[in-house]
Formats: sequence, C-alpha cells, structure tokens
Amino acid sequence: MLDYLEAKVDTVVASQPQTETQTGAARMAHAAARPAAVEVGDLRYSYPGGFPALRGVGLDVAPGEKVALVGPNGAGKSTLLLHLNGILRGGEGEVRIAGLPVTQENLGRIRALVGLVFQNPDDQLFSPTVLEDVAFGPLYMGLEESEVRRRVNEALAAVHMQGYGPRMPHRLSLGERKRVAIATVLAMEPAVLALDEPSSGLDPRSRRTLIRLLRELPQAMLVATHDMHLVRDLLPRTVIVDAGLVVADGPTSEILQDMHLLEEHGLEAP
Repeated sequence: MLDYLEAKVDTVVASQPQTETQTGAARMAHAAARPAAVEVGDLRYSYPGGFPALRGVGLDVAPGEKVALVGPNGAGKSTLLLHLNGILRGGEGEVRIAGLPVTQENLGRIRALVGLVFQNPDDQLFSPTVLEDVAFGPLYMGLEESEVRRRVNEALAAVHMQGYGPRMPHRLSLGERKRVAIATVLAMEPAVLALDEPSSGLDPRSRRTLIRLLRELPQAMLVATHDMHLVRDLLPRTVIVDAGLVVADGPTSEILQDMHLLEEHGLEAP
C-alpha cells in the first residue's frame, strides 16, 4: 500500500474563484449542449424465472438534477438503479449515462460516471481504514499517487469527514459509515449518484446531516427511497414506479399533494 495511506488526510485547498463570467444566454446554450446525465429508454428486464421487474421504463435526468424514485416494495426501483452502472444487463431497451451507452465495452467508464451507494454501507466498506476504502477506486483506476491523494481529500471533505482517514469503518456510527460510503463513490468523480434508501436506519440528527450533505453535492441524483420526508426536503422532482412502470413523474410539491395518487401506489404524504 502506498505510503500516504498511513498519513492523515490533508485539508482540502479551497478552489480558486472563477475569473470569467458567462451571460445567461451563454449558460443556457452550454446546458442545452450537454447530454442528459441519465437517459433510460423503454427499459425491460426480467429476473431468472421470468418475473418482469421493469416493463418499459423511460426516464431522463438532467445534469445536476435531484430526483426521487418512489413506489412500493418490488416496484423495480432497485432494479433500475442497478442498470445505471451495468451491474444488471441483458434486458431490452437502452441506458445512457452522460451520452455514453451502458455496454460491455464502456463498463469501465460507466462505473466511474455512476456512483452507486447501497442501502447498507457495510456492503461497500471492507478496508481496515476509511482512507483505504475511499482510495480503493482511484487506485484501481491506476491513477498517480498525487491524483489519488487529491481525490481522497476532496471526497472526505465533501462529506464532512476530514480527519477520519485513519479511523476503522466498523467503529463508526451508521450515519458516519453512510457518509464514508458516499465518499468512496465521490472519489471516482461521478456525474451521477444513484442512492438506494440512503436515510434508512438513521436517527433524526443523522438524517438531517445526510440531507444537508446531499443538498450540497453538485451531481445528478436518482434516489430510491420510502422516506417521503427526505423526498419533500431534498428532491424537487419525484418519479413513482409501480409494477415495473413509471406511473407518475412531476414536481415533488404537486405529487405530494395528490393523496389519491399516493395511496394508489402504497405511499403516504410526509
């Protein structure tokens, strides 16, 4: 292991302010030229045995957009997330990340672009120290030591875990482990974060900390959750999935006011 893995994580140097400004029209033109962060077209997938988990899902997420993915258990939410970085493939339809199709030849790049955060952080944390866990992805990519160090520092700073590098993950609280799990994917500098039940099991204070953290991050987010308070407080757009289909897609403020729609798909207003 590199020598720096034994050192304390350095404080991240603040980014220098931009020296140029753009007109509003120029910013709009630049945004319009960027591909969607996530494009899912008529995605169909059945598990072995023939159970249809996704039955023609279509969904686009813009760069930087934060989207809730809600619905009853078994609706297809987690199955959809697993398609975003190619863990699940072999169905019909198309998935693109930042314009790049999710195919076998693109998997390395796709898995750097999509940071998948599992519900249980212990599924992602396996190294003796926080530092080694966060460094694992960049090291696997073969990056230079200085670049790995920079990414680790910035990822830990982004989740407000500076100074935790030498700590053992299993000695941290659940909320802290969830933040470290997010840091492990941020170190890959993804364009998209796909989070599965990120607030599950958290106490109120840890949940508030998580919401503040996620609100600060610039990446596009697709968040599968049953936590409708999280949806209300963090995610301006909500997509309801049920029985493998998108049954509603719109502003969170409007969807949360439609009691009939929520009840019909096993959801409750916060």
